Amino acid sequence: MLRKRLQLGLIHCAVAMTLVPINSTLNRVMIKELGIAATVVAVLASLPYLFSPLQVAIGSYSDRHPILGFRRTPYILIGLVLCVGGLVASPQIAFLMSSAPGPGLLSAGLAFGAWGMGYNLASVSYLALASELSGEKERGKTIATMWFMMIVGIILTAVAISRMVEPYSPVVLQSAFQVVGAAALFLGLVGLFRLESRLGGGDFAQAENYTFKDMAAVILKSRQATLFFWYLTLLLAAILGQDVLLEPYAAETFGMTVQQTTRITSIWGTAVLLTILLAGVLERRAPRKMVAQIGNIGALGGFLLILSSGLLASRSIFWLGVVLLGAGTGLATVANLALMFDLTLPGYVGLFIGAWGVSNALSRLVGTLMAGILRDAVTGLTHSPVSGYLVVFGLESAMLALAIVMLIRIDVSSFHKQVDAPSVVERVALAD
Repeated sequence: MLRKRLQLGLIHCAVAMTLVPINSTLNRVMIKELGIAATVVAVLASLPYLFSPLQVAIGSYSDRHPILGFRRTPYILIGLVLCVGGLVASPQIAFLMSSAPGPGLLSAGLAFGAWGMGYNLASVSYLALASELSGEKERGKTIATMWFMMIVGIILTAVAISRMVEPYSPVVLQSAFQVVGAAALFLGLVGLFRLESRLGGGDFAQAENYTFKDMAAVILKSRQATLFFWYLTLLLAAILGQDVLLEPYAAETFGMTVQQTTRITSIWGTAVLLTILLAGVLERRAPRKMVAQIGNIGALGGFLLILSSGLLASRSIFWLGVVLLGAGTGLATVANLALMFDLTLPGYVGLFIGAWGVSNALSRLVGTLMAGILRDAVTGLTHSPVSGYLVVFGLESAMLALAIVMLIRIDVSSFHKQVDAPSVVERVALAD
């Protein structure tokens, strides 16, 4: 199982690597160097998450429709290729938007849309495969391994990009994106090699045939699952909504260069990595819900420090906030993912993982759009770019505080009592 765990980690790492250049470098270049409105950048960054409802359908469809005898591998491969293609095309399209906005926006929709479709296709498939291969007892180790390797990949990618783009030029930026894309594709292929076993002839019809209405109803019929869905959405919208603005904020507030702002991701990632290791130790000594809550509170503290850094014009407080935000994110990620798997019914893995994927993508959509639009609106009213960022970070802090309150009401044991007699799926079927 160790080999398979490492391979799953490579796939998780490969998909995440395609996100780093766009969210840590390209967004800053588009807003600061090219002068593109943060709202436009936010809309483009959120396009991938418009496809998020497809994650439920993809998860259930792959349960029932293997390709060449494989239930997950082909879907992961197609998704990874789309991610890499969107990544490699994105810098050229950013420069086209600056010189020719009409054709540039159309091309940007296609490129970011391809990345978004690939992200949804790959992520729901490899998370379902991870759950199937690891089993209930091994899920904690699998989650920790996958996220550990992903964060290492993010750190190394951010460090590599920061070096490749110095001194900055459009040609250098495009070259850096191509290198990252090639590396991601290679790692993903290594991860997929002989990972999933081919199904036998009698294994193809193991899963039920769901309609989209059934899949949505399964989540909505469970009060605990519904609460967890909205908790995840609010939590991740707050934590991930800063992705599109943190680097431009550092550039506008503290005058940091492209190389310096790209390093924000590597510092944040190092803090996440260290606390993921800590989460593995804490999980054996404390309930997952408690670990998740500690992480949520840490992330809230990070946001408040980042907000204070702008008010006090202090780089030191900013870096401390980035570290604390990363530390809180690391603890919250491992614990909340473990809770996610606890709230997944055996036999309906693709369906439930798809639903949690929708929550993740919906949160990114809401958080990213909110951040870009609110930043531009406040900046336009106050004529102060920094004030726009501060209002966004303040709102995200309030959202995170509300998520902390919601987690108190989530009870995994209540979920399993509810689905045991009869199951949620059976009740949905009977209701029809």
